[in-house]
Amino acid sequence: MISLGCAKNLVDSEIMLGHLMQAGMTITNNADDADVVVVNTCSFIDSAQEESVDTILESSELSKAKHLGQGLIVAGCLTQRYRKELPELLPEVDVFMGIDQVDQIPEFVRQAHKHREKKISHEENAGKSSDDAATNESEEMLPVLDVTARPNYIPDYTTPRFRLTPQHFAYLKIAEGCNHPCSFCIIPRMRGSHRSRQPEDIVQEAKAMVRDGIKEINLISQDSTYYGMDLRENHKRNIASPQKFKEASEALPEDASTLSSLLRQLNAIEGDFWIRILYTHPAHWTDELIQTIAKCKKVAKYVDIPLQHIHSTMLERMRRETSREYIEELIQRIREGIPNIAIRTTFIVGFPGETEGAFESLKTFIQDTRFERLGVFTYSHEEGTRAGDMANQIPIEVKEARKSRAMETQLEVSRELASAQVGKMMRVLVEGPADAAAIEESNIRSWEHGLLRSKSEKSAISLDTSTSWSIARGEADAPDIDGRIYIQGRLMPHQFHVVQITGFTDYDLIAEPVAESEK
Repeated sequence: MISLGCAKNLVDSEIMLGHLMQAGMTITNNADDADVVVVNTCSFIDSAQEESVDTILESSELSKAKHLGQGLIVAGCLTQRYRKELPELLPEVDVFMGIDQVDQIPEFVRQAHKHREKKISHEENAGKSSDDAATNESEEMLPVLDVTARPNYIPDYTTPRFRLTPQHFAYLKIAEGCNHPCSFCIIPRMRGSHRSRQPEDIVQEAKAMVRDGIKEINLISQDSTYYGMDLRENHKRNIASPQKFKEASEALPEDASTLSSLLRQLNAIEGDFWIRILYTHPAHWTDELIQTIAKCKKVAKYVDIPLQHIHSTMLERMRRETSREYIEELIQRIREGIPNIAIRTTFIVGFPGETEGAFESLKTFIQDTRFERLGVFTYSHEEGTRAGDMANQIPIEVKEARKSRAMETQLEVSRELASAQVGKMMRVLVEGPADAAAIEESNIRSWEHGLLRSKSEKSAISLDTSTSWSIARGEADAPDIDGRIYIQGRLMPHQFHVVQITGFTDYDLIAEPVAESEK
């Protein structure tokens, strides 16, 4: 199984592996030994599509070289998006399957294996058959295709699943699909409309995770703040704007399922663990949610809230259903209502029609607002989106230059915020030892700090062998997204520890353990 893309896609891969194991099939880490390889693809932006196609072609070439009878299955968002075109574009593939079909993966593995055997037999017999027979056989050799046009699948607690994350954290999908009309995004077409899981079902899965030793549960969906709205009777999809969402929320009965009520239920589960909310939409925040996060001790004081831009014209062209005034007021309410909150956001630069003035307003906003965590992406031109047909597309070199300028601004903010942490004590979740292999595997690039380097400058990940280090994350650090905390000494992995911050890099912190008597 090769899983590409986001955490939501990773959960789909885990579900497929769970079904395969339940069917008695064996999973191998060595692709050479596999009878079938599954590539779970991403198709969110151009670079993700390129990675998906490259991985498919590479897998096909490897099978030709090392395991000719190996079947190849392609699943996920790329298949959903180009279900009509892919069978002819990628004849190397044996089976294309959609998101609705993840629970049928064992049967598709069997089909892929049979299809590959037929394909080999056909190639061996090529030239021996009549022209008409050869044509018929060629048509039969087209890949198997089973993709629902608009998915409606969603897992539940009984869904078999084999987790691919480390033993101390996991992703819990609370909903699937999206109802937002963002002009740059293709996700609703690939993933379908928003559909929430029942709260009791989510709580059951969370309890099982805690029993398994999970210390951090990351709640994911396309829009976590919309959770539960579709579970009420007479649900209407057109409540994306803040005002309509506020009106709909106020009209809900007291026992209605919302993200706030779900958080309270999860917070009540016995055990020592974090609950982290990812992928919240700014239009769907409520005062109740702010109060709930502040009161629930197990909910990480961390907000993941992609804003995408701040200039009013850009927000309107992006169809974000928000305004600058609304966003500024929301950030103020969140910071006032949740002490010590860390806000993570993302912005898109180079969107069609973005003037230098619009970009400068964004850069000033980044400087003034001082986000604890921030990422900047260049706009990706996507077929099938409203933005893809817009005039005034921005040249790639301008987009890249604006991204660099925005990140330079954030780098100054990050250094200032990190320096303010020096001397403070912090509760962290230790990932494991910080040896060179672990750093390389984690794809850590911010290893320039002198406190962490050895005297040898031969390797950017060369550690001072006279001491040992551990890698950890704080409440403000989501897995595989944010920075890390490097602790002098070896601490028990996959457990909470208290440390004192002693230094910082551009985006990471340096710390040392705190003795029990000092906590």
